[in-house]
Amino acid sequence: MTDHISSQHPAARGHLAAFVTIFIWGTTFISTKVLLTDFEPLEILFFRFLIGYGALWIAAPRLLRMQDKKQELWFMAAGLCGVTLYYLLENFALTFTLAANVGVIISIAPFFTALCDWLFLKGRRPDLRFLTGFVLAMAGVCLISFRSGGAVELNPAGDVLAVTAAVI
Repeated sequence: MTDHISSQHPAARGHLAAFVTIFIWGTTFISTKVLLTDFEPLEILFFRFLIGYGALWIAAPRLLRMQDKKQELWFMAAGLCGVTLYYLLENFALTFTLAANVGVIISIAPFFTALCDWLFLKGRRPDLRFLTGFVLAMAGVCLISFRSGGAVELNPAGDVLAVTAAVI
């Protein structure tokens, strides 16, 4: 069926992959919060790595050869920040605060990405259009994440850890 979809509408396969990714990532906050009743944050991180490694091995079962030591250092830094520290901070944040809080706070990550691009990589400065879109997106995330009529609970330790994860 996916062959039929991709041959008729080439973008459909990409949209489907994006939807699946968003769905899985969106459920990680709740899943991790549930797992924290029986596992420690480091255990969850270990099993997440194990599952990810298995999935990557199934998708591309081959060893990669190091081509350049500098490139390898960049890959190691990306793995440390983009996966290890991010998920570790997120897991610890979920031990202190609500999954809804972490979900909303982590949603600010694109703001920090744009800010770092501008400051460190001499990219485009975030303009009014970007900021307006960001505020509207955050409003939508808040509407979805917080129940109607439910009070917002602030837990400084967990919320600060979630912000730090978003920065990472």
